[in-house]
Amino acid sequence: METLRRARLADGAAFFTQGLVFISLTTRLPDVRERWDFSEVTLSLVLLMMVLLAGVGSVLAERAARSTDSAVVLRTGFLVMVVAVPVLVLAPAFPVFVAGMAAYGVALGVVDASTNMQAVAIEHGYGRPILPSFHGMWTLGGVVGSILTLATASLPFRWAAVVALLPLLVAFGPLLRRDHGVIDPSAQAAAEAIAWRPLLLVGAALVLFYTVDTAAATWGPTYLDDAFDTPTGLVALATLPYLVASGAMRLTGDRLVARLGPVPVLRYGAVVAFVALGIIVLAPSWPVAVLGFTVLGLGVAVIAPLSYSAAAVLAGGSGLTGAARQARVDAVIARFNQFNYVGALLGSVLTGLAGAGSLRVGFAVPMVLVLLLLPLARAFAPAPDQTGISAQ
Repeated sequence: METLRRARLADGAAFFTQGLVFISLTTRLPDVRERWDFSEVTLSLVLLMMVLLAGVGSVLAERAARSTDSAVVLRTGFLVMVVAVPVLVLAPAFPVFVAGMAAYGVALGVVDASTNMQAVAIEHGYGRPILPSFHGMWTLGGVVGSILTLATASLPFRWAAVVALLPLLVAFGPLLRRDHGVIDPSAQAAAEAIAWRPLLLVGAALVLFYTVDTAAATWGPTYLDDAFDTPTGLVALATLPYLVASGAMRLTGDRLVARLGPVPVLRYGAVVAFVALGIIVLAPSWPVAVLGFTVLGLGVAVIAPLSYSAAAVLAGGSGLTGAARQARVDAVIARFNQFNYVGALLGSVLTGLAGAGSLRVGFAVPMVLVLLLLPLARAFAPAPDQTGISAQ
């Protein structure tokens, strides 16, 4: 149990770091757009490149995890990030900026996949739902990143490069190692033969979450900047209250899900998110829009961690144990992580393209889509014989 406790702290720090770096960069997108003279369409295309390469990074993480620990994969992703972030921030020319964004996109995918591989393995060891608190650490990192952006709003964009120090500091924490017991050929085949049909509905819910979440994180500051007379130093308020509300919900989400179950939590959250996005779309002033982003964080906070938990349950419920089970779950989580980037694609690119004339229209897209969570929620109640961890 001491090993699990230390691994939980290490992976929590990794989630925190991923959130801090990502939000530190996205809340600076207005600065990026101004520096390179981007339109919404051009910025959407740059974000599209990053999202697609994050998908590539997730595939690379899956392949690497077949022969090595997810701990090693996670460390590698962070080390790439340590190089990529200063390159994109300090780039002296546009091609160098694009190269930095490309490298960051790959690192983003590798780290996303491997942090969640670690998290579901630790959750299995604990035997109870703890994914919401891991994702809460990501959100807490995002809150700190937003505060850093607000505190340094008057400084040149190049100061954002200092956030690259944090991945270097946490890359070598006591992450969980795989049980490298002998896997016989039949168990290995079972680990690789994954039935994807039961996972598609859960994956669709993850797509919806990242559609909403990425729209808020990527376009929220730009929305406040374009649609309202928001003071320049306060545009990050689109992200900060959203993250605070989301983080508070996630850090208490373990108990909430244990008490109510995942299905009611998801359905109530979908209704709250719909109302919140309506407030954002119809907001007459930037403080009202900030209120909408805050309520949105409460509504969608636990969708992602519950999705990864459900995917791990479905992946590990075939009777496999030890190294064979963990190999199977690692493969599922890395592939399942691809749904993340489909949602990110819709949230960052579709919102920007639909909102090229007005981002109010762009935010109307996730407002409608989030209602699909109401029927999808039933997929989060697996049959008892499927569960590899406690469902309550």
